[in-house]
Amino acid sequence: MANQNVYYATGRRKTSAARVFLKNGSGKMEINGKPANSYFSTPNGLASITQPFHVTDTKNKFDAYVTVTGGGLTGQAEAIRHGIARALVTTDEKLRTSLKKAGFLRRDSRMVERKKYGQHKARKSTQFSKR
Repeated sequence: MANQNVYYATGRRKTSAARVFLKNGSGKMEINGKPANSYFSTPNGLASITQPFHVTDTKNKFDAYVTVTGGGLTGQAEAIRHGIARALVTTDEKLRTSLKKAGFLRRDSRMVERKKYGQHKARKSTQFSKR
């Protein structure tokens, strides 16, 4: 691994953070030490994380080693997608236009709204009583 080029990027979504390492290979993907198809049991998660490779036609050119923490499976999948897209840009700057057009380089900043004191939830308040 020392003699190969390894490309690194971080992807984030909600409370998930993914560290993505790409190196030249055959398209193997490992997430937290497990194969990608066993880590994501639903096909939506697998489809989400492979989208940057489909858009840039680099499907079987890179091996990906990913460590991801925090959040749920959907947030983790989108964090991995963000990290893979950023790592692909570090491999070749020409891929930036297609990834940017697909929207994979933008960090989705939507977070869960915090609960306010004196309220039941973030927005739900106590019932108003006129009398």
